[in-house]
Amino acid sequence: MTIAVHAKNNWFLLGIIAVIIFADIYPSFGKKGGPLKPEVTVKYVAVSVIFFNSGLSLNTQELAKAFLHARLHIFVQLFTLVFVPCFMQILVTLLELTSINVWLLKGLLVVGCMPPPVSSAVILTKAVGGNEAAAIFNSAFGSFLGIFVTPFLILYFVGSSTDVPIAEIFTTLSLTVVLPLLIGQVVRQFIKQWLDRTKIPFGPIGSVTLLYIIYTTFCDTFAHSESLVSIWDMLPIVGLVFGIQCSLLLLTFVISTRKFVAFTAADTVAVIFCSTHKSLTLGIPMLKIIYHGDPHLSLISLPLLVYHPTQILLGGSLVPYVRQWMQREQHRKLPLGTI
Repeated sequence: MTIAVHAKNNWFLLGIIAVIIFADIYPSFGKKGGPLKPEVTVKYVAVSVIFFNSGLSLNTQELAKAFLHARLHIFVQLFTLVFVPCFMQILVTLLELTSINVWLLKGLLVVGCMPPPVSSAVILTKAVGGNEAAAIFNSAFGSFLGIFVTPFLILYFVGSSTDVPIAEIFTTLSLTVVLPLLIGQVVRQFIKQWLDRTKIPFGPIGSVTLLYIIYTTFCDTFAHSESLVSIWDMLPIVGLVFGIQCSLLLLTFVISTRKFVAFTAADTVAVIFCSTHKSLTLGIPMLKIIYHGDPHLSLISLPLLVYHPTQILLGGSLVPYVRQWMQREQHRKLPLGTI
């Protein structure tokens, strides 16, 4: 595979690196009060665009097809939004005894509070040949549920270091997240056939908007040098994120393959990816609202920025091995007459 193909396949990851470098070079351009006016263009425009885009692209008919597999959905949502935040809380409590930056540890708690992403878990499940309908349902439903549940989880486990009233946070979330999402869904019902014909690149549109939010977030950080961390502060977080993902993948695999759970091999594939992946698309805009004006926002965001590419790279590397396991299990359980 050529460098150009690699770059094309990983353009979003390269974009994250590029906007962080640009923010370091010229932070005054995108900081609060700067020419880009992120206090308006991010808080009200960019966030709304992301969730209007999500509303337009979310196919509710696909959700209806997978709705009846309730036991699998309950497992995924409870694991994602109950077990993982509690697991992260215990882990961070132990890590507070170390010298790791306290704001990066708060960022790990934030990662734990995030719902599953809409795309990556579905893509990996499909690549393996697992239960794609279940992956679509849990990713979409989990993201929608996260709009309401994640802010409460963040405020409960992490808290807010600013004086922003809780009522104001949820009012802003309603206006810039929930309302655009619902409007997008309503608009979709009227232009569904046109959307199917034109194949609008919803993913890239959302990703570019997200890069703008990441850029302005780091402009604020580099404009306040007291908020910076060294590479030596980041290395433990990178190692922890990798270890956490491996542990969660193994745990979900072990649980979902027990006989008493009664999931098929295809179900297990959907479970391990949907239960362990976390949404950057929902997370960054939501953090921008909850921690608006907080000089430590970028530090809190960093573990999530590390978690996102790690889950894609790790998941992608596991695809052939998970596929082999699933095919072996499916073959083993076939009736003798069909082999």
